[in-house]
Parts: sequence; C-alpha cells; structure tokens
Amino acid sequence: MNKDKAIGIVGYGIYLPEGRQSAEEIAAATNGVWTADAVREKLGIEQKVIPGKHDGTQEMGVKAAKDALARTQTDPMDIDLLLSVGEEWKEYPLTTSGIYIQEQIGARRAWAIDVQQRCCSTISALKMAKDMMLADENINTVMIAGGYRNGDFVDYTDKTMSMMYNLSAAGGALILKKGYEHNLLLGSHVMSDGSMARDAGVVYGGTEKPITCENAGKAYKSLTLMNPAHMKERLNSVSMDNWMNCIDLALQKSGYQRKDIDYLAVLHFKRSMHQVMLEELGLSEDQTVYLSQYGHAGQIDQILSLHLGLESGKIKNGSVVSMIAAGIGYAWAANVIRWG
Repeated sequence: MNKDKAIGIVGYGIYLPEGRQSAEEIAAATNGVWTADAVREKLGIEQKVIPGKHDGTQEMGVKAAKDALARTQTDPMDIDLLLSVGEEWKEYPLTTSGIYIQEQIGARRAWAIDVQQRCCSTISALKMAKDMMLADENINTVMIAGGYRNGDFVDYTDKTMSMMYNLSAAGGALILKKGYEHNLLLGSHVMSDGSMARDAGVVYGGTEKPITCENAGKAYKSLTLMNPAHMKERLNSVSMDNWMNCIDLALQKSGYQRKDIDYLAVLHFKRSMHQVMLEELGLSEDQTVYLSQYGHAGQIDQILSLHLGLESGKIKNGSVVSMIAAGIGYAWAANVIRWG
C-alpha cells in the first residue's frame, strides 16, 4: 500500500463505569415477566454495566480519550480532528460533545464535530476519518471518542422493549494516523433504511412532545418501539441480508472474503442472533467475544470488543478484523482492519 494512503489505528481507549446490573435485577425490574434464566439464555445478559452519578456521556468520552492518549503516548496537540460518537443523551443538550472532549484533553489545535448514527456511529466515523484524512492534507491525526448511557431510558415494564433491556454504559476512543502502516483501516460499507426512521426512539423531550409537569414521570423512561409491528416485520425481512451485504462489500473493498475473517468485533444482541451471525460467516466463538458480561453500550461495543479481543489474544499480529454494527433508524455498517 502507498504509505500516503495508509490509515492506521494507533490505539484505543476504554472507560467502563463500576456499576453492574445482574440478570436477576433485570428480571425483577420486569415485574416477573422475564425470569433471570430467560434474561441470560434468550437475551444473553449475565450482567451489564450501569453508569454512576458522574458518568455523563461527555465525561465518559473524556475518560476514554485520556486512556487512549496514555496507552499510545500521543500528544493531544498532534490531533487535527476530533469526531465525537457520543450519544445525544448527555450532560447538557445542545452542547457539542466533540468540542468539550477536545478542551478537556488539551487538543487545542483540533477542530471537532459530533457524528450521530446511533449504534453505527463509530464504524461510520472511522470511514469518515479515513476519507477526510485522504482528502485533506492538513488532517493527519484523528481521534474518535464518545460515551453512551441510553439505558437510562429503558422501561423494563414495557414488553415491546426487551430488545433494549441490554442497554448499558461505557466510553470509547480510537486514534488514527495518516501514513501509519500498522493496524490498517481498509474497506468500509454503510447503508440505511429510512422506512424505519421513526419506528424506535424516545417519545418525549422533542418539539413534537415536550416534557411537561404531567408527563415528566414517564418522559425519562420513554425509549420505546413507536411502531413495533412495522419494525419487527421490516427487520425480519431485510436486516440479516443488509448486514451480510455490508460485510461482503467491506471485505471486497479490502481484497478479502468471508473465509479470511479472523475476528468479528460485534455488538451485543440476543444470543440466538449472535449464533446465526457466526454460522452465516463460518466463524466460531473463539473468533469473537460475546458481550454477555457488559451488555450493549451502543457504538462503544466495537471498541470494547477490540479491547477484549486483544487482551484475550484472539486478535493477533496479522489478524483480519471486521467490526459490524446496526443502529435504530435503521442503519447497518461493517469495516475491515488488518491488525498488526
């Protein structure tokens, strides 16, 4: 590869709050509709991470970013661009998370912008970072960082919401550099389907249904499936095909095939779906980490999986890694990284 076109991942950072919620506690919160065994076996949650009082979305992004700087010995003044992938549920609405993180870590030469695509945000931001570095000679080092705690909005008594009982909390960060010929970010592919744009979301708090004295009690637990029948039908008909399309095209752009994947950095979803995904790709459990001890921290899952894959030795020098994600809205994304 031409060194001028090489975009490599210098390293990552991770932040995990100390709090945990067990399968038993989740089952109890459903008022007995779900048993602890069903939470474990069907939903694939042994426990999940929950945020503490001061684990705001932006602050978790700062902690992960600082961890990335420390792990890689990167000078924050070398960062040219900061892409925040933190969620919209944050300490203060209408503040720009990327600009806050930039200031807190001392990246005063950088400019920052927030990227929003729900759980696909990190993979899309990686594609954006690479494309922007190749297009702009003044962007040589990019940090991607953010935090996630959308689990705050989960109402466990809402039976339609079981697919989101796993929502947890974490912060993650990645540092990419132009001309860095290690851990190469290769091809990516992203797609979205607007027919489900408002099938899921937080009902109260926007201009359509503002929070009032009367609805405040339920407003902060109003993440739900607004059109569950349509979303379920549509996902059942297109989701796996769209995912495989993204994976295959990302591999094709990278000069690889499914058989070349060594490690899958995959988000947390129910156990049966996870197993179908592995079977479809011809992978074994030894080629991924199922996040049953962490839950689903949205777009931070891929960074957490990368961290766990490296720590466990599942990702080795020369490993072909594919990150995959899907986010409500609805979007699907995949990329390929040649590690080492």
